[in-house]
Amino acid sequence: MTPKRPASPLPPRRLLAIAAALALTPALPSFAATPPAPSSPATAPQRCPLGSFRCPPRPLSFAMCRPNALLEFYDPTLPTDSTLRDAALTYVNARHVDGSSQTQYRLTGDVDIVRADQRLRADQAVYNDQTTDYDALGSVRYQDASQLLAADHMRGNQQASRSIADNVRFQLLNSHGNGTAARGEALDADHNHYTQVSYSTCDVGHHLWEVRAKDLVTDKTTGEGVAHSATMRLAGVPLIYLPRFSFPLDDRRKSGFLYPTIANGTHTGLMASLPYYFNLAPNYDATLDPRIYTSRGDMLGGEFRYLLPQSHGQLNFEYLPDDRGTFRKGDPAVENTQGQDRWLLKLNDSTHLWGPWSLDANINRVSDKNYLRDFGNDMYTSATSTLTSSTYVHGGGNWWNASFGVDSYQNTDPYLSDSVVQYKRWPRATFGMTVPLTRWLDVGLTSEAVAFRKDDNIEGQRFDLYPYLGADFRGAAWFVRPKIAYRYTAYDFSNDRGIYGYYGRLSPGAATPFTSDSPSRSLPIASVDAGLIFDRAASLFGNSYTQTLEPRLYYLYVPYRNQNNLPLFDTNLMTFDYWQLFAPNRYSGADRQMDANNLTAALTTRLLDDNGVERVSASIGQIRYFSHQRVQLPNGQNTTTPATDWTGSNYVAQLGIQLNDDWRLDSSYQWNPHKRTYVGNDVLGDPIYAGHNTDMAALQIQRRIGGDGIVNFSYRYRRGLLEQYDASAVYPVSAAWRLLGRWTYSELEKRTVEVLGGVEYEGCCMTVRLVGRHYVDSYNYVVSQAHANNAVMFEIEFKGLGTFNGQLEDVLRRGILGYQ
Repeated sequence: MTPKRPASPLPPRRLLAIAAALALTPALPSFAATPPAPSSPATAPQRCPLGSFRCPPRPLSFAMCRPNALLEFYDPTLPTDSTLRDAALTYVNARHVDGSSQTQYRLTGDVDIVRADQRLRADQAVYNDQTTDYDALGSVRYQDASQLLAADHMRGNQQASRSIADNVRFQLLNSHGNGTAARGEALDADHNHYTQVSYSTCDVGHHLWEVRAKDLVTDKTTGEGVAHSATMRLAGVPLIYLPRFSFPLDDRRKSGFLYPTIANGTHTGLMASLPYYFNLAPNYDATLDPRIYTSRGDMLGGEFRYLLPQSHGQLNFEYLPDDRGTFRKGDPAVENTQGQDRWLLKLNDSTHLWGPWSLDANINRVSDKNYLRDFGNDMYTSATSTLTSSTYVHGGGNWWNASFGVDSYQNTDPYLSDSVVQYKRWPRATFGMTVPLTRWLDVGLTSEAVAFRKDDNIEGQRFDLYPYLGADFRGAAWFVRPKIAYRYTAYDFSNDRGIYGYYGRLSPGAATPFTSDSPSRSLPIASVDAGLIFDRAASLFGNSYTQTLEPRLYYLYVPYRNQNNLPLFDTNLMTFDYWQLFAPNRYSGADRQMDANNLTAALTTRLLDDNGVERVSASIGQIRYFSHQRVQLPNGQNTTTPATDWTGSNYVAQLGIQLNDDWRLDSSYQWNPHKRTYVGNDVLGDPIYAGHNTDMAALQIQRRIGGDGIVNFSYRYRRGLLEQYDASAVYPVSAAWRLLGRWTYSELEKRTVEVLGGVEYEGCCMTVRLVGRHYVDSYNYVVSQAHANNAVMFEIEFKGLGTFNGQLEDVLRRGILGYQ
């Protein structure tokens, strides 16, 4: 037997044309909107940092697939750079080469043709140098940087980019896709036709799911593939049949039907949805979402997105004519919407106008207070009690910023009166600036002019002017920041103040009417913020750290001004926390400016590792009052609350620990040092006492389990308002299985607020999630009763095809801290 011998290198036009022409596989579709990147089994997905409020989705991974699940002729020694082909030489090996005809070459016996990343093997091959016709027969095997292809017989014309292959097996190396076809035909360089084709991203020979189509045409110019008589099969069982199934071949968008959705809700009954996507242009698109609710009727939803040179945004709408919902009697707070047209509108837009000026709009409106309760309380969303809409023109430069616009609010809780909705700010203008006079001295200003609107309440305009002069002296281990400011606030009432209550938000006939149509307030504000920073080398558990000690003093002086003749348009007492120790006002909005003669003392210590990462942080502080706090908000009887005679605020402490990347602890605590006194009742009517007790406490512990597991525990307490325990976990039972759970319990109400439990399976080519949830979806304040709902959701994801729903994963990422 004559051994194989290498032939002389030939020009690329000759025998390597066979290899180039036989590359049918690039036209075979991946059936994925965006082809996923290859994933190595040894590469773990990037972990979400501990403490992150919401983790991003995990990237598509085929780490659970068999590491060597490739077609048997794969050659790992071939280069992976396809750009080398044009300059590379062609090497041909065969047991026999016959070129006696001068134009037609016959290769027989273990034909092996290699150029750069391309390799073609067959039992025999014929190539015509003049016509560029070729014919490869017998165990044809082709490989390049992106694919593998095996066929019994391949023939075609290289110059016309036409070819036909019989009994094809293929594998896409960059997307893990693989499958078979009875015949593959390249019509030209951009169009291909396949018959009896199958596709899956599962391991070769182990297809847990696959798509089978009688006929498939691909067009690389449009990036679209169209399959006829397509069937999605799971474990060999037909799951979905579509007479015509179109899909993208690359990351370009295309028009077509999206995956259907089926759900069940307490207030809507069974729901079925089949959205259709319109790829109108490269910079704008739309989706129409027709839905059928068995208890409500037919709804049309839609979404329009646009990206223009000066503007971008999104419009969403839902419209249901002639609501067929049956009114539930016995619940007087819920409106009867039967027979009404119901709708939702959302608009988000950002438009550059000119120069530094832009327009931002965020509009959210519904037809009635029950809309989000009826159509929003499903497995994925919970109704909110207030919808906020705003539109502003804003601009800014190096030293200034300004805005002009409106804010409006809509009550969407059927159990709350519209009187609880805050004032509309219609319109509102702001201007601020910070001008450096020297390296250490700044002059600045914040100002606001706003008109407040609210039915059956006192209305008016408010102007707030807040100029200041501040300095910043600092060194490597110290800082001193003195600041002096002046605040002037003036009002002008626009309706009859005599018919409304003292503070404008209560019923008519209250105790004290306003004494002026144009009250005002003016006062100076002075503060000094100073601190030191010491550091030293320290060690803990055998590790070296840099420890800091940072004492800080903050003195604030604001003289008292009687503000009882000023309305309360948008002002409330802010929640007291560590940062309130250094704030010039404890009230939000401009309707109240606290009086102060206070000194805050605080101490912070940190442990920094050798890379400068903060591993431990602990702080404690308190405000000492040198005079009584006389500016107070009114109590429920519309009378002024007496001045406080505290000598000091609550002690506030914070602690954060993360010595490594596997666990983290955050906590905060407030202790009230004053005499224990009765201050009112909680939501259940039990008495509340203040003093010599805990006013607020919070604890959160987060611990990683393995590569993708996590356990969370938190405790939240605020006197008379909240006491809750919250535990959640993602527990990896094995490499493929994870248990999911969350439990939230209210100690104050002695009831479970939410419980969630489920299981997740992630295999080589698919992910399955099954989750059950019990949760409170609304609260009837009339009878002090919470309404709960139950839901069960099943979701399946075929890797490389996308998810059928995708919303369940989003719920888990919001509900379980660290879920990914």
